[in-house]
Amino acid sequence: MNLKDKIRDRTAHVGVIGLGYVGLPLAVEFAKSGFDVTGFDVDESKITEINAGRSYILDVKTEDVKASVDAGRLRATSDMSKLKDMDAIDICVPTPLRKTKDPDLSYVVQAVDSVKAHLKPGQLVILESTTYPGTTDEVVQPALEEGGLTAGEDFHLAFSPERVDPGNESYSTKTIPKVVGGVNKASTELAADLYGSIIDNVVQVSSTRVAEMVKLLENTFRAVNIGMVNEIALMSHRMNIDVWEVIDAAGTKPFGFMPFYPGPGLGGHCIPIDPFYLSWKARQSGFECRFIELAGHVNSSMPAYVVERVGEALNTVKKAVNGSRVHLFGVAYKKDVTDMRESPALDILELLHQRGATVTYTDPYVPKLEHGALKLCSVPEDKAAQGIDCAVICTNHRVFDYAAIVKRFPLVVDTRNALKGIDSPNIFRL
Repeated sequence: MNLKDKIRDRTAHVGVIGLGYVGLPLAVEFAKSGFDVTGFDVDESKITEINAGRSYILDVKTEDVKASVDAGRLRATSDMSKLKDMDAIDICVPTPLRKTKDPDLSYVVQAVDSVKAHLKPGQLVILESTTYPGTTDEVVQPALEEGGLTAGEDFHLAFSPERVDPGNESYSTKTIPKVVGGVNKASTELAADLYGSIIDNVVQVSSTRVAEMVKLLENTFRAVNIGMVNEIALMSHRMNIDVWEVIDAAGTKPFGFMPFYPGPGLGGHCIPIDPFYLSWKARQSGFECRFIELAGHVNSSMPAYVVERVGEALNTVKKAVNGSRVHLFGVAYKKDVTDMRESPALDILELLHQRGATVTYTDPYVPKLEHGALKLCSVPEDKAAQGIDCAVICTNHRVFDYAAIVKRFPLVVDTRNALKGIDSPNIFRL
């Protein structure tokens, strides 16, 4: 039986490499749809949790993991030799930046090397990790072909950008449209068949490069617009204008405007990183992304601006940052998630510490953190106010009692408009 028939009959064995925010939801969705799924990861703690039927990601229900494991449709392993038993392999590993802001493909290369060692004719390999245009055909394809098999003929190869939005209850793996581009038409169609069996809408594009560029356009669009609105926020503060009121009013226009909101900086595994992948690749082609890099400069300056606002707030009660006690509410990069990658709160904590402040934080999703010289544990919300000079709302988790925060803390700097509708002289907005 060929792979197309196996996908149709749900008899294809699917492997997912990387069981994080992208890989685990995907693996569970395949298992829920009746596929036999093996998840691969180098983190033994993740493997233990999955095989015990437990989820470690908020967006994936433990009962779904347990049901799939109990039914024998989902398992996890660190034994990469089992890749030889897979019919389709999804690579969902991280693609961070180096300190030089260049792409770090080491996790992708490691995963591809594992696949290469066990590649067999007829397999479908799909890369989902966000990367620069050309990665699939310049890096992945040559590596996989080293064993003598040819992509598009002996095995199938495609790229499909992940579109996970942690904490978003409106859209899930199943309901977010999936873009797919293969090294040839047959690879594209086969990957589309695989995803089409678990996802409501699959969008086929002409090549892997187009599919790779799609993801970078999506997140660069967000980064640039957030950079613009952050600059508007800085400008509005100088002009004594409430930027949040401006955005709300502009948002009433039914065409030609899409609201974006300022904040303490960009965080997460995509938006702060993807524009650098794009600008790096553009420089290889002799093109300078001035617009994109300017937005990056504005966004990266926001944590320092938040610290300035803390200083301005403390100055109203004749205190300096040096020697003050400052408490942050929320250190995850966005509301209602556990993910701290690239969180601007970490930069704010570090900058405040460097200026002599004693820093603490409350975040029910992040019980402890280590960043540079800082090693902190989350303080329960009802015990956080004692001795604190200023509170900073960095992440607007829904579990926080914002009215109580305003009452209990002498000064509150709100970077997320979490205190919208609350009027008090001790509130300092972004």
